[in-house]
Amino acid sequence: MTGANGFIGRGLCGVLADAGKEVRGSVRDSQHIAIKNPACEYFAVGDIDSNTDWVPALNGMDAVVHLAARVHVMRETAVDPLMEFRRVNVEGTKRLARQAVSLGVKRFVYVSSIKVNGQKTTDDSFAADDLPAPQDPYALSKWEAEQVLHQIDRETGLEVVVIRPPLVYGPGVRGNFLRLLRLVDRGLPLPFGSIENRRSLVSVFNLCDLLRICLEHPKACGEVFLIKDGEDLSTAEIIRRIAKAMHRPCRLVRIPVPLLRLAGALIGRGAEADRLCDSLQMDMGKTRVLLDWTPPVSIAEGLERTVEWFLREEKQ
Repeated sequence: MTGANGFIGRGLCGVLADAGKEVRGSVRDSQHIAIKNPACEYFAVGDIDSNTDWVPALNGMDAVVHLAARVHVMRETAVDPLMEFRRVNVEGTKRLARQAVSLGVKRFVYVSSIKVNGQKTTDDSFAADDLPAPQDPYALSKWEAEQVLHQIDRETGLEVVVIRPPLVYGPGVRGNFLRLLRLVDRGLPLPFGSIENRRSLVSVFNLCDLLRICLEHPKACGEVFLIKDGEDLSTAEIIRRIAKAMHRPCRLVRIPVPLLRLAGALIGRGAEADRLCDSLQMDMGKTRVLLDWTPPVSIAEGLERTVEWFLREEKQ
């Protein structure tokens, strides 16, 4: 498992260990492992690119879950962001897959992104077999990595499985979702009361469960799957549910959506404003039917468990 010390990796390590699997995780630097799971053996591989040596981590393994990636950079400093995304997400993935094949690994589960399908939905939800439409360097690099893996699958018989999740939340979450938790906890008025979008999201509990299934399910080979929790929510409803789980007042102010978008653009956060206001819905019918899988954790339980973690950590 690459990215073993990340938000998803830490959760998946526990899930696989509980399922009786021998788990080996790769990290960038073993000196900076925040949480070591005693059930997981760790290997430091350094930077991820076309020269990474994965052999010590791959030796004796039957399957790979590839989580590590260069993700969204809020304050991008790279002269050529696309080149940097490709260096890690495309060339690094290709190197990992090729070395996995040479060492007899049978299955390769790749965690991609729903952004491969596009940035937003209007009338129809995204489906797994839609024509991809990546809109930014990160999404493009994920799509290119998927193509590389499918090509290696065709050439070598490596059993490739691709999963495209939306926003993932849960204990240990960082980024915008953690900022939202802090804003709701402070009881500040939030100007999102007029947003009536619909967004799919997935808890780390459900994502890790599907990853566990995809490591062994015979019908998963060569497929692309979408995943989400059981229902789609508006940005305003997500805030209401977080506030309810926190037992905090929900102070939503109704500001017209065009004004929110304009304000975001004026302060250089137009993309963030768009994500808050736009819809992004997924149809995971293929996942349900082909894998006979449904999310074991409801969105209500997922948010409650995330809030419990947040309150416990913030008050320490």
